Amino acid sequence: MTSTAQSLPRAWEPLSPRGVAAFAMASLGRLLFVQCLIALLAAGTVVWFLEEACFPIVHAAILQLPAQGEIRDGQLVWPGDSPVQLAGNHSFGVAVDLNHGGQLARAAQLQMEFGRRDFRVISMFGYVVVDYPDGWRMAFNRTELDPWWGAWEPAILAGTGLATALGLMLVWTVLASLYCIPARVITLFENRDLNWRQSWRLAGAALMPGALFMTFGIVGYGLNWIDLVQLGAMAGLHLPVGWIYLFISPLFLPRHPEAAAVKPNPFAGGAQSAKDAAAPKGPGTT
Repeated sequence: MTSTAQSLPRAWEPLSPRGVAAFAMASLGRLLFVQCLIALLAAGTVVWFLEEACFPIVHAAILQLPAQGEIRDGQLVWPGDSPVQLAGNHSFGVAVDLNHGGQLARAAQLQMEFGRRDFRVISMFGYVVVDYPDGWRMAFNRTELDPWWGAWEPAILAGTGLATALGLMLVWTVLASLYCIPARVITLFENRDLNWRQSWRLAGAALMPGALFMTFGIVGYGLNWIDLVQLGAMAGLHLPVGWIYLFISPLFLPRHPEAAAVKPNPFAGGAQSAKDAAAPKGPGTT
């Protein structure tokens, strides 16, 4: 990392610090192309997770609903038994508990529970309460929701994937505009040859390893390799992963040409000459 002229690889992989540094010297089009690939991979992973782990549970829960039922004026009208587990797996579950009595054995790590006046998203971290909106009427029965879900499920999946990809590109653009400042400071202190545009591209490339790390976490959770706590830990760590690449990758850039040419200390030579002149001369010396 201290050589004066390091050869960077062709910018195509953001997995190593040297690969991330290569994007600083590449074109903006190359960075955006690889970012789009990573964003599409993340979006496809989210769509796969919803399609395999969540949406089948939603459809199974709809099929367990009674023929009549609705949410009207902030209250659930439920003619069936309560509490009742409608559907669920290890990842996601749907239940009805009008009084939120906690009598259901929750096997799912994340559960949506519909009560009389609100629904709760419950996990091992706690729960979030969302009140039903006043003045609205929403179907909560098999007769209406089954055909609606069949018609809109593909559109919801496609919309989620598109929103994920576009959202990642937007977030990366904003974060790269902020992260390019510390990247530029690091290169100044380390005498690396980098301008502001190159710093922005390096910062944008440094964000991709964290996204890949989080994408792997979603795959692991969907395949039941990790639990919700481990997924939450990976979500919290995926930003520091980008910071690590941001601080290490500039060290793989070539040094600035002026800093690479190390000039000798003029005082060192003069001091040595004076020392040689003051030294006693032996016989035979002139």
